Amino acid sequence: MTKNTKLNSEEPGYQYQSGMTRRDSLKLLAALAASTMLPLLAGCEKPAGNVAPAVPTAAATTGEHWPELQLTPIGGKGYGKDPNLIMPPKSPWPLTMTAAQLTLLAIVADILIPRDGQVPAASEVNVPAVVDEWISAPYERQQQDRPVILAALTWLDDEATMRYQATFAKLTPAQRLTIIDDIAYNNEQTPQQFKRIANAFSHLRGLVVAAFFATPEGTKDIGYVGNVPIAGDYPGPTPEAYAHLNKVLAELGLAEFAYKA
Repeated sequence: MTKNTKLNSEEPGYQYQSGMTRRDSLKLLAALAASTMLPLLAGCEKPAGNVAPAVPTAAATTGEHWPELQLTPIGGKGYGKDPNLIMPPKSPWPLTMTAAQLTLLAIVADILIPRDGQVPAASEVNVPAVVDEWISAPYERQQQDRPVILAALTWLDDEATMRYQATFAKLTPAQRLTIIDDIAYNNEQTPQQFKRIANAFSHLRGLVVAAFFATPEGTKDIGYVGNVPIAGDYPGPTPEAYAHLNKVLAELGLAEFAYKA
C-alpha cells in the first residue's frame, strides 16, 4: 500500500492526496464493513466521571449551529451479495468527497490518530480514502453515515470561521484543538451548543479508528496475526487455550464438555 508522503497534516498548505489504488480502498471497505470495532466505536462515549469538565474557549460560539446539507443521492449500484474481495471488479459507483473535504478529514484523522514512533498517522495509511469509499458506497448503512460525516466536517469549517475567521485547515494546530476539545465527548459537562456535534464527532471518530485498524499497519499495531500458514502438522491449541476453554465451559455450567487430555 502506498503511503501519503506529502506535507505533514499540521503544516500550512497541506493537501491530502491518496496514495491508494481503488482496488485497495475497496478491499479495505470490505474489511471495514466486517469489522467488529465499527458498531462499538461509532457510538462510543468517554465515561463522564473520568474527564475534566469541558469549558468552552473564550472564542467559542454561544449558540448551536448545524449545517443543512443538500446532498445529491448516491445512484451507483452495489456489488451484490458475493463480491470478489480478492480481485474486486471495477467499482460501479464514483467517489464523492471533494479534495477540500478529504484534506479536512485527513487533518482531523491525524489529530485522532497521530504518528506514534513507527506507527503511522491515519492519513499516512490513507484512512481518508477508506472513509470516502465508505460514505460513497450505495448501501443502507453507508448512506446513513454519509450525511453525519459530511455535516460534522462542514460544522468544523463553520465553527473555525466563526471563531478564527478561517477554515479549519488554515488554523494553527493549537486553534484546531480548542475546537476539538469542546466537541470531543458528549457528557454532562458538554455545553448544550456542542451536544449535537459531539454525537456526530463520536461517529466520525469511530469510523476513522475502525478504518485505521482495518489497514495492514493498524492490524500490525494491535498485534493481530490473522490466518497464517503453518509448516508441518497442525499442532493444535496450546495448553493455555485449552485451560481458557475449560474455564469458560465451567462458568457456563458445561464442565462435562471440558477437554480431557
